[in-house]
Amino acid sequence: MAKPVIVSAVRTAIGRSFKGALVNVSSETLAINILTEAVRRSGVDPSEVDDVILAELNYGGGDLARHAAVASGMESVPGQAVNRHCAGSLTSIANAAAHIGAGAERVIVAGGVQSLSTSPLMKWRVPGSDPMEFKEPWMPPSHPETPDAPALDMSITVGWNTAKKAGISRQAMDEWALRSHQRAVAAADAGKFAEEILPLKITQADGSVIDFAADEHPRRDTTLERLASLPVLHPEIEGFSVTAGNSSGINDAAAAVTVTADDYAAANGLEVMATVRAWANVGVTPADNGIAAANVIGKILDRTGLSVGDVALWEINEAFASVPIAACRAHGIDEELVNFSGSGCSLGHPISASGARQVATLIYELRRRGGGIGVSAMCAGGGMGGALVIEV
Repeated sequence: MAKPVIVSAVRTAIGRSFKGALVNVSSETLAINILTEAVRRSGVDPSEVDDVILAELNYGGGDLARHAAVASGMESVPGQAVNRHCAGSLTSIANAAAHIGAGAERVIVAGGVQSLSTSPLMKWRVPGSDPMEFKEPWMPPSHPETPDAPALDMSITVGWNTAKKAGISRQAMDEWALRSHQRAVAAADAGKFAEEILPLKITQADGSVIDFAADEHPRRDTTLERLASLPVLHPEIEGFSVTAGNSSGINDAAAAVTVTADDYAAANGLEVMATVRAWANVGVTPADNGIAAANVIGKILDRTGLSVGDVALWEINEAFASVPIAACRAHGIDEELVNFSGSGCSLGHPISASGARQVATLIYELRRRGGGIGVSAMCAGGGMGGALVIEV
């Protein structure tokens, strides 16, 4: 049976939604750019690509993967849209690996795209009402809402519930967020992101063109004192400890990898960057949403027979700082090996692209360190979690 391997990995820099460099860049444009570059870097002839799988969230169902394939001149390549909320692009890569491993396809580009800045606003007809009576703007709920798990307020459903369940203090979350910013800034200063980022030329509203190649969200001047001074998001809830500072950003970006079979890569002289060893997903009670990251790590370690000590580096998405802290405590993971170049609190969380971003960052860092096993894990809206194991 063929082994699924990654022969290219790339992402855009991450913009701040509604006010950053990507504010006027559509999801379609991001998808076209990331697909084209993933194929170019792989060395695969575009005519050899069998499929494109891109995660998208609350986009409206246009199938960005197919749109990008056609716009990139790959009209014979179909496209698949994936939605698993935050873990969407991890699932895209897993789907690609499954097709490759089964021998069904030879080359698939997989990843995700998120442009909150240009996402459409939806409206919903109220059942039983006049056909013209709508609720708008409207967002489809990720799960059946309960008092302890609001469907549209993840600061409670994910951040606060996780902090309470795992006994995580406000100070611990602020300290984690501070380190996230420090690591992201240090990585950028060291040029670590240069390999993984595709620079984009962005036309501004006034017609000028700028080069966009650096993540906008990390704050160089963040201090523990500044983080501690931020108001909590729900002061009416006693003891509430989640703030904008120990939460992820609201962001735009795209990321993708090219997955192929090991024998195909060998036959075509392609450089193998990583092998996809395993993937897993879990569901939990929505009120335990943030704990899903810890749960899926347990599942994938059991599935692969790996121990925590076998893993060289971890990416555990900082949807809220409480999430990776809880996962580390649950499994005894060394925090020094987690989010080594920052994560959601600092780099930002472009929802559908975050998983593929994590995988790209893992690959390049493991290559710099001489190889090893990496695990990318995250919780996902609706009470889900996803994880992927790679080896470099």
